[in-house]
Amino acid sequence: MVIGGLGVYLRAIPLKLWFWLVDQTTMTITVKDNDAAFVWVKEWFLEQKFVTRIRSVDLDTTLRREQTALIPAEGHHWFWYHGRPFRVGSHRSEDKRGWSSTRTEWLIFRTCGRKQRFLKKFVADIVACHERSVALTSSLYVRDEDYWMRVEGYAPRSLDSVILKAGEKEGLVQDIEKFKAAQQRYRKLGVPYHRGYLFYGPPGSGKTSIVSALAGHFGISIYAINLTDFNDQSLLKAINDVPTKSLILFEDIDCMKTGKARPDEEGAAKEARAPNGSTEAQDRLGVTLSGLLNVLDGFSAPENMLFVMTTNKIDVLDRALLRPGRIDYKLFFGDALQGQKIELYRRFFPYASESEARWFVETHESAETMAEFQGLLLDLGDLPPVSAESELQKF
Repeated sequence: MVIGGLGVYLRAIPLKLWFWLVDQTTMTITVKDNDAAFVWVKEWFLEQKFVTRIRSVDLDTTLRREQTALIPAEGHHWFWYHGRPFRVGSHRSEDKRGWSSTRTEWLIFRTCGRKQRFLKKFVADIVACHERSVALTSSLYVRDEDYWMRVEGYAPRSLDSVILKAGEKEGLVQDIEKFKAAQQRYRKLGVPYHRGYLFYGPPGSGKTSIVSALAGHFGISIYAINLTDFNDQSLLKAINDVPTKSLILFEDIDCMKTGKARPDEEGAAKEARAPNGSTEAQDRLGVTLSGLLNVLDGFSAPENMLFVMTTNKIDVLDRALLRPGRIDYKLFFGDALQGQKIELYRRFFPYASESEARWFVETHESAETMAEFQGLLLDLGDLPPVSAESELQKF
């Protein structure tokens, strides 16, 4: 038994020696699917020639809105990068609990060397690839637990497709351009480099559309936040995870208890006396007004950022939220004017005359907002209606 045990131990020595040697001469970096960098690595795969030589691949349709993309499948794959051999291992595990199952994926990169300087350069190349991908178009991101998830299928509005009152759209574009060009001046003056916008007015007046159009025009991504899904700590973490040169959108801020005006002294005292477990106590577990103000212009406010809030009722918002430094530019979106409707009609039907457009607008005055009027135009199909006056002019 002693001789047999000794033989088994001796046979394992070469294998242990080999593993020890590999650990001492190589470096590894692991990327898990619960981190945003996991998607960045898959984007990086699309630019690498070695992927075309891999015979075991997965089909992916979520990257850069590609119809089809081939990425390395589960298993180990070898490639050369900047003169060094790399091995990437794609691993998956499935955890079944009851009727549901959760699949976890992770990638492990291994290469020769002992200094992290080369790994940092490798990571920098992946980040640069992601930044190029983001710069190609404006994207929409929503918060998914601990990281931001890009919304597939989102397409930004074109700036020409959003019709506002005369000078309003041009004023917004000029203001953002002025802000983007003033970074050094903000730094010199010691002023936090971010800018807040508030778009207010009735539903369907174009508030969300102009946000999408401005983001697409300037090539910046939108990070949408629903305050009901956060508390002070999770909101702070989410804001800190947003990359610079982005747009953070708080939509319908008037519907959130956070943005509403604080109650008077009698109401505040009544709320303070609310027992644990009541509705008032549960509301306080979400984002507080001080927590929201802190991420807008406190010590935790990010730099080089655009903040945009939309609301249907500006009068219910707390005054502290509206002061300069938090909201620097306000724009009212009211009912559509006749000129806006005429311009939208001629955008739908370029060959229609202005008199035909005016006739249609005057006969459909019930459509008060641009959204309602656009719905009418979509129902017309490809051919516009023709007025009796236009028919008589032909003769």
